Amino acid sequence: MNTFFPEIKKNFGFGCMRLPLNGSEIDTAQMSQMVDLFIEKGFNYFDTAHGYHSGLSEKAIKTCLTSRYPRESYLLVDKLSHGMFEPNPEGIRKFFAMQLDACGVDYFDFYLLHAQTHDYYRDFRAWKAYETAFELKKEGKVRHVGLSFHDKPELLEQILTDFPELELVQLQFNYIDFDDEGIQSRRCYEVCEKFGKPVVIMEPVKGGMLANLPEDAAQPLKDLGTGASQASYAIRFAASFPNNIMVLSGMSSLDQMRDNLSYMTDFKPLDDVEKAAIARVNQIMAGKRLVACTGCRYCTDGCPMNIAIPDIFSDLNSKEFHPTDWNSDWYFSIHIQNHGKPSDCIECGQCEGVCPQHLPIIATLKQAAATFEKQ
Repeated sequence: MNTFFPEIKKNFGFGCMRLPLNGSEIDTAQMSQMVDLFIEKGFNYFDTAHGYHSGLSEKAIKTCLTSRYPRESYLLVDKLSHGMFEPNPEGIRKFFAMQLDACGVDYFDFYLLHAQTHDYYRDFRAWKAYETAFELKKEGKVRHVGLSFHDKPELLEQILTDFPELELVQLQFNYIDFDDEGIQSRRCYEVCEKFGKPVVIMEPVKGGMLANLPEDAAQPLKDLGTGASQASYAIRFAASFPNNIMVLSGMSSLDQMRDNLSYMTDFKPLDDVEKAAIARVNQIMAGKRLVACTGCRYCTDGCPMNIAIPDIFSDLNSKEFHPTDWNSDWYFSIHIQNHGKPSDCIECGQCEGVCPQHLPIIATLKQAAATFEKQ
C-alpha cells in the first residue's frame, strides 16, 4: 500500500494527454473500454489537464469515467495551467469551477500547479495561485495539492522551501532524461527525496520515443529474450525508484493499455541484467541526433503560422532513426497539409516560451526546412 496516499491502489496511472482519436475527436468508445479494463485490473489513478486535447480531455473524463463509475472508485488529478485563467485568485476560482463541471465531479483528489518553470512560478506567486489552491483544499474541493515541474533542481528546492505544504511533485523522468543536463531528472528526484515529497512520473516513455527505438538501440532489449515491449522497460525503469509512487502512461489505444497492464498489474522492479541493457541503450541513443520533443503540443496552440511542430520534429527523428522505413508521404500529405511549413516560421518565439523541454524550436524548424523543403 502507498504510505503517502493509501487511497492510491497501485503505482500506475492513466495519463489523459494522448487519448485515442477518431479524426480530430477523442474516440470515447475506445477510451471507455480502456477505462473499464484499467479499473477492472485494480487501478484507480487518472490524470488530466484543461489544455490536454485542447479542452477535450476533461470532457472525455466525464463521458468515459465520472458519469459511469461511483466517485469513490477512482482518483482524479487536474491542474491549474498558466495562461488559461484571469491572473488573480477570483480568476483561478472561476477556472477551477469550470474544470469541476467539465470533469463532472464535486472535488479533485489531486490538484497540481501545472508545468512550473522560473517564469511560471514568478507569475503564480504574483497571482496568489499557491495560496488559492491551499484554500480550495481547506474548503474540501481538493484533497491534495502538488505541482508538476519542468525546470532546474535549484528552482524546485526554492518552491518546496517556500511552500512546505505541497504534498507531491510530478516530474519528467525516464532513462534518457535521467542524467540529461537540460531535464536533470536525477537531481530533481533527489530534491524531492531531501524534502520528503513523493514523486509522480510523467513522460516515462518520452512521448513514445522509448517505445519505438531505432534498430541498433533496441537490440540490447531484444537480446534479453523476454519478448517484452520496449515501452515496458522504460515504464518499469521509472517505477523501480522507491520514491516514485506513481508512473503515468499516456496510452492512446486499447492495445497499449493491455501491454502496460501486462507488466504493471503485478509490478516487478528491473533486475541488474535489465538495468545493464538499458545502460547500453542509453549509450547508443547518446550518439543519435535527437530532437527531444515529447509531443505534448503546448507549442502548437498559439502558433500564428499553424505549424505542426511536434509532427515535424517526429519526422526529423524518424528520418534519423529509421532512414530506410521513413515515408515522406507522412510529411508532405499529412504533417504539412492544412498546416504551415517549417520555413513559414516568423520566429515570434511563443513556442519556445511554453516548451517544457526548453528546445531550440526556431533553429530546429530551420533544420527541418533545410532537410525537407529542398525535396
